[in-house]
Amino acid sequence: QVQLVESGGGLVQAGGSLRLSCSASGSIFSINAMGWYRQAPGKQRELVAVILRSGMTNYVDSVKGRFTISGDNAKNTVNLQMNSLKPEDTAVYYCNADLNDYNGRTTYWGQGTQVTVSS
Repeated sequence: QVQLVESGGGLVQAGGSLRLSCSASGSIFSINAMGWYRQAPGKQRELVAVILRSGMTNYVDSVKGRFTISGDNAKNTVNLQMNSLKPEDTAVYYCNADLNDYNGRTTYWGQGTQVTVSS
């Protein structure tokens, strides 16, 4: 069984920074992509940023230039550096992994970490 463990959420003032980290562990053959999603109250979960095994990254337009995703293939980890945070970034952030394990190609989710940005 694969587990994703997140850390780094919290409360920060607008303009501040936070760094989220996620580590995948278990019987992982290989990882295709890891990313971060977020869900604000009353809204659908949305993709924030993703990094492919190749190192290619993609971001939702609202965070471009402020957030940076990075990963370590050897350690099965992904980080999200969030700068210039805005109140509208407030949400529960979920780590996501698209990987290959004994079940074949499978998607796993972390438990979520709260990010709150005060104005």
